[in-house]
Amino acid sequence: MTIARRPAIRVALLGAAAFNVLAIAAPLAAQTAPDPSLGITAQPAPTQGPQDPAPAQTDSVTDPSVGQGETEEIVITGIRGSLQSATNAKRNAVAFGDSIFAEDIGKLPATNLAETLNRIPGVRLNRDISGEGTQVSIRGLGPSFSKVLLNGAQFAVASDGGTNGTGGGNREVDLDFFPSELFTRLDVNKSPVASMLEGGIAGTVNLRNARAFDNPGTHVTVVAQGAYTDSNDRIGPRGALVASHTFGDTFGILLGVAGVHQKLRIDGYDTVGFTDANLPCGTGCNASPPESNGFVFASTAPANLGRGFTTGQPLDLAATSGLSLSQLSKAIIPRLGRPVLTTGTRERISAVGSAEWRPSDALHLVVDGIYAKSRRDYLRSNMNWQVRNSGPGTSPQSTGGMVPFDIQVDQNNVVTSGTFANSSFFSENSIFNQDTEFWNVNPSISWRPNERLKIDLSGNWGKSNFFREQPTFAFQTAPNSGVEVTYDNTTNSPQPIISANRDLGDPNLGWQWYRVNVQNVRRETETKGAHLDIYYGDDTLNVKIGAAYDEAARSVRAFDNTNAYQLSVCGNPCTGNTGTVPTSAIPQYLNRTGVDNFGHLSRGRFGVTSFIVPDIARLAQATNYAQFRDTAPEARGSVTGGATGDVFEKVYGGYFELNGVSEIFGRELRANAGFRYVWTDQRVVGPSQIGSTIVDITANSSYQEVLPSLNLTYDVARNLKLRFAASKALTRPDAGSILPGITFSDPSAQIATAGNPQLQPYTSDNLDLGGEFYTGGAGYIGVALFRKNIQGFTVTVQQPTAFGDLNIPLDSLQATQRQALVDRAGGAGATAAAIAAVPITVNRPINLQSLIIKGVEVTWNQPLDFAIKGLGFQANGTHITQDSDPVLVNGSPQTLVASGVPRWQYNVQGYYEDHGLSLSLNYVWQGGVIAANAPQNNLPLPLRADSRGQLDLSAGYQLPFLDNGVRLTLDVLNITNEPIRTTFGYDNAAYSVYYPGRQVLVGLRARF
Repeated sequence: MTIARRPAIRVALLGAAAFNVLAIAAPLAAQTAPDPSLGITAQPAPTQGPQDPAPAQTDSVTDPSVGQGETEEIVITGIRGSLQSATNAKRNAVAFGDSIFAEDIGKLPATNLAETLNRIPGVRLNRDISGEGTQVSIRGLGPSFSKVLLNGAQFAVASDGGTNGTGGGNREVDLDFFPSELFTRLDVNKSPVASMLEGGIAGTVNLRNARAFDNPGTHVTVVAQGAYTDSNDRIGPRGALVASHTFGDTFGILLGVAGVHQKLRIDGYDTVGFTDANLPCGTGCNASPPESNGFVFASTAPANLGRGFTTGQPLDLAATSGLSLSQLSKAIIPRLGRPVLTTGTRERISAVGSAEWRPSDALHLVVDGIYAKSRRDYLRSNMNWQVRNSGPGTSPQSTGGMVPFDIQVDQNNVVTSGTFANSSFFSENSIFNQDTEFWNVNPSISWRPNERLKIDLSGNWGKSNFFREQPTFAFQTAPNSGVEVTYDNTTNSPQPIISANRDLGDPNLGWQWYRVNVQNVRRETETKGAHLDIYYGDDTLNVKIGAAYDEAARSVRAFDNTNAYQLSVCGNPCTGNTGTVPTSAIPQYLNRTGVDNFGHLSRGRFGVTSFIVPDIARLAQATNYAQFRDTAPEARGSVTGGATGDVFEKVYGGYFELNGVSEIFGRELRANAGFRYVWTDQRVVGPSQIGSTIVDITANSSYQEVLPSLNLTYDVARNLKLRFAASKALTRPDAGSILPGITFSDPSAQIATAGNPQLQPYTSDNLDLGGEFYTGGAGYIGVALFRKNIQGFTVTVQQPTAFGDLNIPLDSLQATQRQALVDRAGGAGATAAAIAAVPITVNRPINLQSLIIKGVEVTWNQPLDFAIKGLGFQANGTHITQDSDPVLVNGSPQTLVASGVPRWQYNVQGYYEDHGLSLSLNYVWQGGVIAANAPQNNLPLPLRADSRGQLDLSAGYQLPFLDNGVRLTLDVLNITNEPIRTTFGYDNAAYSVYYPGRQVLVGLRARF
């Protein structure tokens, strides 16, 4: 198509550009002068509204940021065709981003949309412990910084972030809820345009479901697979059915459904952090850095210590441990070191429906609807080596303190080996029964009364519900029963070897009650809105104006009947001498784990591989659990791991956008410039306890922002493009972070979580610079630089606070928490003042003044048909650096960073497609990241996630019958059996290690 260029538009474009550059450059100049070598990214993807068509067989790729731009017909055939579509979309777009199209989604080794997006430059995948991707992070920033849209409209899912997650209360979206078979296009926009909904500093992801006119005619697609996982040697079914029909050029309808039933088993090891001891060793023991003092060694020989000691004999801990008391006081070991077995089932059913009506060339009406339901039922069993709170105390759980023998530490004070006599274990077994439902409807209408005017009107409504019941049954070895732990952290195994001198899988070992819990969580989200977009002009110069109204409600409520249930089951305190299940009856409810190969996927040894688990069904029936569950009163939210409450937001927006094409020095310049104005009304409702009553406290706030944006693309040569973008973006604080209230996140009442209603929204001044050289067909080489100057970025810090300053009544805590506080305050005779003075570690979010993230992305997509027809590769890599202003943490300045930002990541894919055969081999590697800033557990150490690479294979073969409509498929995920591992500051301090194993999917894909 030939475009008539108008030199007159240069004045308009330069004026708009000047407005945007001044609006963005002013705050940048006031803070930090931009580094001209680091400013921007170059990966364009078109903005896509709910009315825009997405390609399937034949597509018109249009640059939406230029209104009705150049159109190129593309015939998609397999992997190469979809890569060609993505390359054309990039080439025609003005904004930075990337797209993935239908055939590409269908043929990647991906089980959901999160896995599909993982191949895009700068996109990092958050994985569940099962290995499946759940959420995406763009350019290092977390999932809450990415605005996820469905057909151009906002939505929210109240799910829980994975198998043991606590998500759902924030702005992230769990994309494992959406199967790739029901979607035809994914767009990742990395530089905003004015017409794009605000909310994503990192970027915006738009999910486009399938529609009938993507592929006119009558079509039926059937997918049937069996999914095998080597973690449990089980096969589960997966399948999808999508049918569509168009009635001429006027009306079309599409219906699709996809489902999965999967048996789940994950072997692993985890902790709740590391700790050191509180020793009465005189001056010098508590020198800098401060110890966390999370437990107490025995000072006199406990009963059954053996080794020639008599009960009550004073102990010389320096002599037994082989360390000085000062060294011993700083030696760190896991608070709870434990093998973890997670077993259960996961089911998901998703359905999509779409109806399109085109009564004339000028009018287009669409209604899209999606429904999804997920159920996760599983048992998580831990055999905890009880280090935290071990020591003298008055509670039934007190051990009297461990006795260290032959302790070795490294230069970081991490214990590498030793024996800990008079140890204790407790078996913690939690049921997670989780149900999630999601509904969403998007009606839209597009009307073009003449060639120069187009009016789009769309609406959206979505709702999601989540409920989780989580009872816990825990049993402890008898105190002073002669249990010894041998701790070996010298084998270079991913986890330490924790071995016991007793058979922890023996139901008759002398188990006692430790605690029981009855806890439920309910989450609800609802979104609705309406958007109006008016376009006037032509391909060379057009104006877009629009208005938007969006409303979102999020509710997180917790219910806890633990105290009453514990009193009924085992007494209060939980001694087991009274109640429906006394100590003498416990063995009849206990069994071994039921697996004889625990840890079989580990690359190193486990110590404890057989341990007890209870018969939950029998215990629940014997203790009348259902009644306590159904009558559980509302609680402040310890079961959620964070604050509870409700957040209501109303957002009013309007924008002006100017698009045009001109010629400078004989080359095409395309521009998009404009601004978006947003007004946010926010109401936060959080439960607060006054005496024995929970009341809701409401806080109202509002704020407004003007968000300018500028995107420029210049054709330096026929196959060489340069890009520039400058913008201001906004992300609102996590909903869970602004809820008021203090909640305890562990039964020992050592760590609490606090919300911060004073958190401010954060804004980012962004610069992007880059370009691509197009080598022909789907091939191109791209380089992109980006810089984000973020004001008000939120991080979580740990601050020691006296219990009395938390304004929490002691009676509101669970019995085990109350007892732990009393023990730490001095025991049974502790005064109220002593209890009030007990230090609590409080996790609290704060705003950083400034965080600067800079990075570079490099991409190379290249067909190799000149060598071997059908062969090709694509590769991309991202490097990110960050810096922030120091903040005071525990009275000292520290430079904190955005968690989850890898310095390096890359993705390499090789593919072959010809003669009915398609092969795709994909390797994604992500560098190590800081998962949470220091301090942790009062130690000056951060949590780190190890670097990890995953190799996946996808293959298909076109069977020679039924008009070549049937394809045999094979997908192999995590071929090299990579674990998922985090550490506590140091590589030999394993915080968690999970072994999801390999997954093999074999099946048929038929299309008629």
